[in-house]
Amino acid sequence: MSNSVIERALAEGKAVEVSAGELGYLRVYDDLKGIPRGTVVFDGNVVVYGYPHIGRVTALARGLGEQFQAPFWVEEKIDGYNVRIVRVGERVLALTRGGFVCPFTTDRLPDLMSLAVFEDCPELVVCAEVAGPENPYNEASPPFVAEDVRLFVFDLMRVGSPGFIPYGEKQALLERYGLPAVECFGRYTADDLEAIGAILVRLSEEGREGVVFKEDSPRDHRAKYTTAAACIQDLRVGAQVLLDLPPEYFVNRLLQLAVFVEEHGLEEARLLGEAVGAALLEGLQDAIRLQRSEQKVLRRYRCRLRSAEAAERLIEHLARETGHQVQVLARDLRREQGYWVLEFDRVYPSTSGTLNSLLGGRLSFD
Repeated sequence: MSNSVIERALAEGKAVEVSAGELGYLRVYDDLKGIPRGTVVFDGNVVVYGYPHIGRVTALARGLGEQFQAPFWVEEKIDGYNVRIVRVGERVLALTRGGFVCPFTTDRLPDLMSLAVFEDCPELVVCAEVAGPENPYNEASPPFVAEDVRLFVFDLMRVGSPGFIPYGEKQALLERYGLPAVECFGRYTADDLEAIGAILVRLSEEGREGVVFKEDSPRDHRAKYTTAAACIQDLRVGAQVLLDLPPEYFVNRLLQLAVFVEEHGLEEARLLGEAVGAALLEGLQDAIRLQRSEQKVLRRYRCRLRSAEAAERLIEHLARETGHQVQVLARDLRREQGYWVLEFDRVYPSTSGTLNSLLGGRLSFD
């Protein structure tokens, strides 16, 4: 990325200079002609490209043939949050999808993966998902992460390059350095629909999110696919803050769910329909109970950090990242079993305001 591109990004209002403590960097917050959102520039010349957008295939039978020109790998899509891990000078940092230095993940990196890979490969960018019930971003987590958080590597990049390291080289590096990785289910073609469908139905039955298809070719085309269970989980989580989310959030998940049920011939379609209704109703009931007890609709988070300073930076980061849409309130910070345990709330103003009005006896007009 040349200086002229950086200057153009700043001039067009698609990049901004930010800081994380004493570390300053440039963050691209909107796509710019081949430069994806989330791209970060350190010291004017250390470029970490943003993770590219990956489209979703909904109708598997037609979608695989339409999208893929060669065999593809099928990897698990983990229900967590995306980070890119990179060495900058003597520090190893974790960057969020939007291009912020993540205080939480950066603080916890020594617990989550071996950092020795950066001694031998300082130009490496590790793309991973962090997931678990004690993360500061997401409400849901994979069923196989019972506490705290874990990290799952799914791609490798290099500093200064927007592309991914080839699949075989990636797998060799993961094995050599013992890096935790997402599960790979194998290499398939679009004709292997029955085998792929069986994997997806099993993942849904186990409450797992879905898969990412990665073409085994120089163009390295990708597409993601979501299970029925993930759609229902998202609907329940979304219903709790119904008025703080766009309608598309619910429409897209209902469409994905309906196509999944129809395409995989699930006999328990009626039961899934009941699960959808229960998810929406229970989510709204949770919101009502919270409004009555707390006078606001909120979500409470708990996460473990290695330092109190990182906890303070995390609260500042969350407040900056969410802006005025969601209020972030720290509740408690205490020492527990070798970690600093941070508890905080996210308060959702639109849902809170509407429920406050309705439960307060005010009239509403359809």
